Amino acid sequence: MQRLALFDLDNTLVDLDAAFEVWAEEFAREHGLGCDGVSRLTSLDRSSRPYREAFFTMVREHFGLPVSVDELWGRYRRRMPYLVRCRPEVVSGLSRLRASGWRVAIVTNGMADNQLEKIRRTGLAEVVDAMALSGIEGVRKPETRLFEIAAERCGMALSGGGWVIGDNLTADIAGGRSAGLRTIWIDRGTRPGRDHEADHTVTDVLEAMEILRDSDS
Repeated sequence: MQRLALFDLDNTLVDLDAAFEVWAEEFAREHGLGCDGVSRLTSLDRSSRPYREAFFTMVREHFGLPVSVDELWGRYRRRMPYLVRCRPEVVSGLSRLRASGWRVAIVTNGMADNQLEKIRRTGLAEVVDAMALSGIEGVRKPETRLFEIAAERCGMALSGGGWVIGDNLTADIAGGRSAGLRTIWIDRGTRPGRDHEADHTVTDVLEAMEILRDSDS
């Protein structure tokens, strides 16, 4: 099998949930949402994933905000790249994979401005060979085409095999398997006990990188 690793971005390479909590605290203070504002934002977030337009529609209606959904969504996209973090060991882990002969790409759903700026500000742009973003390509995971684009930009084809690593059982795991790739699920504890068909399950992307390195031996 060729050394191709396609990584999801949010809650795989970067901790989006932690960044969202910081954003929610800022947003609640800015709009005077009260002591339960953060918990309500978190609840609305979970019920509307993965579509942020739906989230901000519910936020606007629930709190009676005078700002438009488009403006709320735009402000979020501009702020979030400053809040997400990528641990140094994740960046160095990707570098080591590439140094050992792996081709590495980021494959993510989301708006281009938001996702590109996250990748740039966290330093991930410097340690991957390619990226494929749904907001640019016009196709979303779990559709195979987004994985194909990433593989092609790495100079490879999906027919040669490879791996998909991500936290979403539909977009990443089912999508990766449909594309003929092996999969590693990052289980963040959000779906305990749910059946899935990932080849491996881990709780941290660093464990996934170890599996990739071991697969060479």
